Amino acid sequence: MNLRKTIHPKVIIGQITGFLMICILLNLYSCKATKKEASTDIKTLIDSLAKPLMSENKIPGMSIAITVDGKHSFFNYGILSKESNQPVTNQSLFELGSISKTFTVTLASLSQINGKLDMQAPVSKYLPYLKNTVFDSVKLYYLGTHIAGGLPLQLPDNITTDEQLMNYYKTWIPLYAPNTKRVYSNPSIGLLGVIAGKTMNEPFTKAMTDHVFSKIGMTNTFYDVPQNKMGDYAQGYNKEDQPVRLNPAVLANEAYGIKSCTQDMLKFVDRNMGVGTTDTPLSKALQATHTGYFTTGSMTQDLIWEQYNYPASLSQLLEGNAAEMAYKASDIKPLTPPMKPQPNVVINKTGSTNGFASYVIYIPSKKIGIVILANKNYPIKPRVETAYKILSYLDNPKNKL
Repeated sequence: MNLRKTIHPKVIIGQITGFLMICILLNLYSCKATKKEASTDIKTLIDSLAKPLMSENKIPGMSIAITVDGKHSFFNYGILSKESNQPVTNQSLFELGSISKTFTVTLASLSQINGKLDMQAPVSKYLPYLKNTVFDSVKLYYLGTHIAGGLPLQLPDNITTDEQLMNYYKTWIPLYAPNTKRVYSNPSIGLLGVIAGKTMNEPFTKAMTDHVFSKIGMTNTFYDVPQNKMGDYAQGYNKEDQPVRLNPAVLANEAYGIKSCTQDMLKFVDRNMGVGTTDTPLSKALQATHTGYFTTGSMTQDLIWEQYNYPASLSQLLEGNAAEMAYKASDIKPLTPPMKPQPNVVINKTGSTNGFASYVIYIPSKKIGIVILANKNYPIKPRVETAYKILSYLDNPKNKL
């Protein structure tokens, strides 16, 4: 007797189909588990960096955000204010300090894309009051790269009106020949902001809000925080742990006046990296701010943004962000012609006010970016070190989210 049992073909097909479905489900589970594990790993890393950083520097609140191929993740710590104990969120508003300058050059670049401004033209072309002064030979891009001739870090305290401001520039005597030394300066970028607003035929802050913030979708970014958003505005703390916030001053908006959140800032970083819409005047303007005009040390100076060849070492970033770069004159090597925007680079910018600290770093070719905002003015070195460790993790293909 033949004991073999004949199995119908439909049964075999059904068994195979079932087996394949099990494999697919197991594979999907595996993918989800891997994704969850990667997410846990990056959180563990950032926790291990942020918590000691906050403890060592007595930082009440911090928001760290990362973007990888347009995917955003947020890591929030601490409180907005010691008084309210309200927790930090993605929408918490922090003072950006000098990262505001990157927006100022974006507006100026947009005006150039629109044919209303020429970065290679002299300042006096747009401000006739400054004709027959050194500003006949100071080009607009000099203002956005700190090479006007030694304008100081800050304006004198006695300048409180627009008339006094223009008189200051008119009588200013440069310390160096223009385009020979880099001297980091708020009055330099501030003057470019004045001209950018003038060429847009709008007050500077309105032009920025209408043509930059709103176009990127930065709906929670302000120069003057509206009353209904004051509950999200973090209280800043200075180095003595005293509560402070930014006091309005001449050129504050143009040089260091923006308040924003990590959710909005990642949108800005993405657009700078070409994530999203790339064929609009604003996208072209953002890319143009990555034009390299000269080198100093291992750093290439773009319009405000500071750029390094990829991969950049931690020592290079620390050198480029050292105090000497902000407080001392640096020799430069002009790039003639200016270097077109490069994707395979590391771009960064720090910012500080009396009560806040910020840092942005990204790699356009990798579509990886990091934003760190805090309501305490703490040193730049640990900001750079923290971001570099996160960036190194994200830049490792094995650790992609």
